[in-house]
Amino acid sequence: MKKNIVLFVLFVLPIVAYLFFASGVNSFTKLPTLKTAVAELPDWKTTAKQPVKLTGKITVIAFPGAQLLKHRGNFFNLNEKIYRRYFEFKDLQFVYVCPTETQDEVAAIFTALKPTTNLSGYKTVFASQEEIKRYFESYGITEKLDSYAGTDKVFLIDKDRNLRGRKDDDEYKEGYSTFYPSELSNEMLDDFKILIYEYRAALKKNLPKRQI
Repeated sequence: MKKNIVLFVLFVLPIVAYLFFASGVNSFTKLPTLKTAVAELPDWKTTAKQPVKLTGKITVIAFPGAQLLKHRGNFFNLNEKIYRRYFEFKDLQFVYVCPTETQDEVAAIFTALKPTTNLSGYKTVFASQEEIKRYFESYGITEKLDSYAGTDKVFLIDKDRNLRGRKDDDEYKEGYSTFYPSELSNEMLDDFKILIYEYRAALKKNLPKRQI
């Protein structure tokens, strides 16, 4: 009898545990939608006078506010933990919505990143602090911008402009803090991978079948 129990613990139980956890991971293939169809970006331009739109792109959107240099470490955290791994992914963009008066500071930060980073996936648009606050408020979420029109959180927007995140009460998450590298490496990276997986699965499903 004891021998059977030992064999069960050593061989059967690990297999059962594996199947349990594997089934849980496989079923969690969609990142929850927190808000549907958030507002499209207004007609704000980059310094190169180029428009930027959310529709049709997977977007990591940030609102760093007017104290850019004070919080420049947030740029570097996001760049190292997320951006550099995925910037080449098709239909993905990293959008910074910045106050107009911060153009020089933004240029300085990206100049500092340039020696080690391909900046092609970054897009930065500029508007007044009041315009940025009004736009952000249209999302209708609990997160608020500070008095400088900024937050350390970044947000995941899918191709249909839906805000994605975590919906469970014990880990509700509308955005991901760029102040804490561990949050980027864990929660955001996990959720980001799910969103990319969704995109790839949908793309594969919509590919035309071969003619036989």
